[in-house]
Amino acid sequence: MYPELFDFTLPEFLSNILGVKHLTVYSYATLITLGTLIAALYTKWSAKKDLAISNLPNTFFYLIFIAGFVGGKLFFYLQDPLRYINDPSLIISSFNGGYVFYGSFVVIIPFIIWYLKKRQIPVLPMLDIFAITTVLVHAIGRLGCFAAGCCYGSTTDSHFGMVFPTTHDTAVHPTQLYEVMVLLSILLILLFIKKHKQFTGQIFLVYLMLYGFGRGILEFFRGDERGYIIDEVLSHSQAIGLCLICASGYFYFKFYKQNNTNLINT
Repeated sequence: MYPELFDFTLPEFLSNILGVKHLTVYSYATLITLGTLIAALYTKWSAKKDLAISNLPNTFFYLIFIAGFVGGKLFFYLQDPLRYINDPSLIISSFNGGYVFYGSFVVIIPFIIWYLKKRQIPVLPMLDIFAITTVLVHAIGRLGCFAAGCCYGSTTDSHFGMVFPTTHDTAVHPTQLYEVMVLLSILLILLFIKKHKQFTGQIFLVYLMLYGFGRGILEFFRGDERGYIIDEVLSHSQAIGLCLICASGYFYFKFYKQNNTNLINT
């Protein structure tokens, strides 16, 4: 694994200004930054190309990043709230790491909907774009997890097993790479649906169902403590995924039926 891309010594005048002599560039932070940049560029490009929307300010993407950070950290703490209530110092010590994707997701989506409605920008077409954007940034972020050597899976004797710096010479499932493959598969499906889209919101709803299902399967290979709704049966992420599958499935068939009814009446 390569948690650090490189480090370098600052020139003396910069060192005096910043108060540090060495800077380290980390793989995870670099890939997250890269993924965020690609996501913002793709979103702006698609909004302009597909919807003739060219008024998405950079502030919008900064706020999405903040919302994702807050949601990811909040859900991370909520996985074991008593631990942090009993020892608040752990909140500070774990502040630089530990995020829950679904936590970011369930905070970001309401914010996006609110922002788009406030700006009078069509919500469902933009959510279709954000579905693809999310897959892109998520896949790149998981590569960052792999490079950092975190979020790996349970021990295994399979040929897929890999040894990470903190697994003490024990092979584990590289669940980060598994998830990248799942996300790339979802991306291909979404791009196919984009060419044959039947109603607005279809891409977003399919994404919710596919990722909910894929993430639910991946949870069985995770080796870290995920927190459970039902001990050793249903994790927090699986429960959230199940709710999203049910909700998105309901709206999918509702919108599909409405679309077919409109076609028949025209």
